[in-house]
Amino acid sequence: MAREIFGTVVRPLLTERSTIMKEKHNQYVFETALGANKVQIKRAIEDLFKVRVEKVRTMIVPGKFRRFGRGGGLRPDWKKAVVTLEKGQKIDFTEQAG
Repeated sequence: MAREIFGTVVRPLLTERSTIMKEKHNQYVFETALGANKVQIKRAIEDLFKVRVEKVRTMIVPGKFRRFGRGGGLRPDWKKAVVTLEKGQKIDFTEQAG
C-alpha cells in the first residue's frame, strides 16, 4: 500500500501559477506517475496529507526537445494532476517535510 502511495505522487509543483490556484481555488498541483489514474491519485493525496479531495484533473505534459552538443533529444513525457480540496481543507508543505 505504501509503495502505491509513494509511487503515485512524485512531487508537488510549486510555481507562481500553482500558488495563485491554491489561494483562489484551493487547488494544489502535483507531478504524478505516468500510469496513475484519478482514483489512485485521490487516494494517495488523502492518505499522505490527511485531507479530503473533492476533484482531480489530470493532464499529460509532452516532453520538450533539448539540444545536446550537435544532436538533440526529447525529455520524457510526464503527468500533472490538479487536486481540488473540499472547503476548509488545506495542505501545508512546510509542515509535512521530514
